[in-house]
Amino acid sequence: MRGARSRTRVPAPLLVPAALAVAFLVLPLVGLLVRAPWSSLGPALTTPGVGQALRLSLVSATLATLVSVLLGVPLAWVLARSAARGRTLLRALVTVPLVLPPVVGGVALFLVLGRQGVVGRWLFEAFDLTIPFTTTAVVIAETFVAMPFLVISVEGALRAADARFEDVAATLGADRWTTFRRVTLPLVAPGVGAGAVLCWARALGEFGATITFAGNFPGTTQTMPLAVYLALQRDPEAAIALSLVLLAVSLATLLLLRGRWLGRAAP
Repeated sequence: MRGARSRTRVPAPLLVPAALAVAFLVLPLVGLLVRAPWSSLGPALTTPGVGQALRLSLVSATLATLVSVLLGVPLAWVLARSAARGRTLLRALVTVPLVLPPVVGGVALFLVLGRQGVVGRWLFEAFDLTIPFTTTAVVIAETFVAMPFLVISVEGALRAADARFEDVAATLGADRWTTFRRVTLPLVAPGVGAGAVLCWARALGEFGATITFAGNFPGTTQTMPLAVYLALQRDPEAAIALSLVLLAVSLATLLLLRGRWLGRAAP
């Protein structure tokens, strides 16, 4: 009983900075709720442009998450389980988008996939294919900034998983691919799920790389964050309404991540 009480009692020197941290993080959200135009919220959210932006955001974030899972899970396995040389450098390169300014990421994508880019020039000359300023560019930009979240999550799950189950499967005659599908993936499924949710949330809120590489064209590349930015310049109340939608989606995502994949905190 005494041990439980000592764990629940916060040391006095930590209370003030903890309270300041909570105020710093929560007050802006409270301000958003206080200043929200609740009476005109319905009409603001039912305008055609908002529906298009929300639909595009949900579709593009989902596609970016699917691409990230298909490519990121194998990459995480390479980082966690393979004995390939240069894994440290590879891990650093993979996590660069986490610290890289999104606008710089958009510029980098443009230099690679633009019409005069390293790969984009070949795509244009060989297939008459132009990627920038299209919906495909939105998905690519969101995948670029969001995939590292999934890779890190899955790599951590792989490192924490008990490798003895894989060894047993190997002794029973299972090849590496069968072991990966039948043993490894079920073991790390919660990590994959958590990483996918984080990846989806990050893709949904992406702004800098999207506006740089895909532009801001309603119905084609204008996602919800871009719509908020545009509305803030001409109608602040509409921008607040759109921000509330993103806030609600973000809170729902965190609740899903907490309750479904990470479990509930012990009492």
